[in-house]
Amino acid sequence: MPRIDSNPNSCPVTRTLGYIGGKWKPLILIFLIERPERFGKLAVLLPISRKILTEQLREMEEDGLILRRSYSEKPPRVEYEITERGKSLIPILDAMKVWGNEIKEDVKRALPATD
Repeated sequence: MPRIDSNPNSCPVTRTLGYIGGKWKPLILIFLIERPERFGKLAVLLPISRKILTEQLREMEEDGLILRRSYSEKPPRVEYEITERGKSLIPILDAMKVWGNEIKEDVKRALPATD
């Protein structure tokens, strides 16, 4: 029987989930796939506090998944865009979407019918 290392840091799946885990990071990436967005627009799109959004964006920037661009304008403008590393997660997010939809349908079929 192969030996399995139980250290979560050595598991590539756990490592990947560390980058995209949580409620908001996948949604932020999905919004940024289409185009760069301003902080205010992301705050409108996501039903979370500005504090949580700021924390998530900072973590994603530190992980190299998104890039923060500041413009020297009045009023100040900040945009976030997905990086190549972030784009490399698109196939993973797509696979997760397919799996999530399949499970949702399985659960619906398993529930008793209501009149």
